[in-house]
Amino acid sequence: MFAEKPTLRGERVTLRPVGPEDAEDLYALVTDPEVRRLTGSHGEFDLQAARQWYATRGGHDDRLDLAIVADGGYVGEIVLNELDADNLACNLRIALVGPRVFGRGYGTEAIRLTLGHAFAATPLHRVSLGVYSFNERAAHVYKKVGFVQEGVLRDALLWDGRRYDSITMSVLRTEWPTGSPALQ
Repeated sequence: MFAEKPTLRGERVTLRPVGPEDAEDLYALVTDPEVRRLTGSHGEFDLQAARQWYATRGGHDDRLDLAIVADGGYVGEIVLNELDADNLACNLRIALVGPRVFGRGYGTEAIRLTLGHAFAATPLHRVSLGVYSFNERAAHVYKKVGFVQEGVLRDALLWDGRRYDSITMSVLRTEWPTGSPALQ
């Protein structure tokens, strides 16, 4: 479903297929303490693993990994993954490189471009995601672009001795043209 790896252009950001040239930026992203907290990432990462990971993303037709580029540089990634081809559904995840790029609209536009591509160029019906209860900024953006809260996974994340819920949200193909300001 994701064999074609497009480049998508918006007013603020360009989304392009990730490659090994993005590995150092990915490593900076996944090792940033604030990004790790927002994504609930407990794992350890190394630069060589990041290089190998990004070098192999183009060969997968069950996922779409795109670099978010703005102001001449890498500011994050957005991914459609966990493809359920039988049910025409997948997961979306997004991460920006950290507080220096938060609040500039990069994530909002990247999500709109990605969903627009997913619903126009693939037969996908449903795109879902999870967001931790403390990440109110991200939840606000997801609602703004058309995601609807479906449920809560209680105490899904243990971070620094505290437990947090994960909020499950989705957007359906049938909601996208009328539910998203991206196409209005």
